[in-house]
Amino acid sequence: MLDVRDLTKTYRKTVACDHVSFHLDPGSVTVLLGPNGAGKSTVIKSAIGFLRYTGSITVGGYPNKSVEARRILGYIPEIPSLYPNLTVSEHMEFIARAYKLTGYKPDIEALFDRFELSDKRRKYGDELSKGMQQKLNICLGLLPRPRMLLLDEPMIGLDPHAIKELKSLIVELREQGCTILVSTHMIDSVDMLWDRAIIMQSGTVRANLTKGELDAQGETLEELFFGVTEGIAPDEAEPAAGLDNGAAECGAAKGASGSAEESGGGPGGHSGASKDSSAGASNGEKDA
Repeated sequence: MLDVRDLTKTYRKTVACDHVSFHLDPGSVTVLLGPNGAGKSTVIKSAIGFLRYTGSITVGGYPNKSVEARRILGYIPEIPSLYPNLTVSEHMEFIARAYKLTGYKPDIEALFDRFELSDKRRKYGDELSKGMQQKLNICLGLLPRPRMLLLDEPMIGLDPHAIKELKSLIVELREQGCTILVSTHMIDSVDMLWDRAIIMQSGTVRANLTKGELDAQGETLEELFFGVTEGIAPDEAEPAAGLDNGAAECGAAKGASGSAEESGGGPGGHSGASKDSSAGASNGEKDA
């Protein structure tokens, strides 16, 4: 479903991604892990079409920046980008019309119920708390029912109920054939969800293996992560040590929180249009 070949991205003299290649099968969940500056955000922003790069990225066999790819590609950024003068319901209506959806009203209500937004439907974007903004951000990305979904630190700012619902939705989407790529530092939050793990460091892929392959090695995902990124043997790895190093990166994807204008969607930063699309690409180039 998602095929990345020789993705290379440089910022002046800095190589953010160095010939990165991987393939994601349909109906699978892949976690993208790595320390700060590993190149994870650059991979996500390149895949969604925010950045210029060398190499090739295809989604469902289509070039990732094509209209065909954007119709099946969804994106949920770490930092929501909402319209302050639109209500929660109007944001959802905007996405529905941008994607020319039909029969979407029940889907909106179901998402509102799952993420406890039903009583917030008349609130404006800038009236929502950070957690509520992220919940709306997730709903906006899920409404078009994408076949390929990119999530960048999706659980940041969510309460336990919302995290539980998001995990359940990820499992449901996988069962429906959706391909999912999750970039996160919260290893324990995805430990039971993933089918494939990709670990990056210094712009290169250091590990790419399935859960079955890792089980055969007798390691946990956390042990593999520290072994790859810090050279720590499994019995020396300290649980959760260093996993919060990504806190500083939590704001790094802010530039990507708007979508490309030409893609035809809307706020929330997924594959639809956004008022901040050009700024997103520009800022994203600074963060990788």
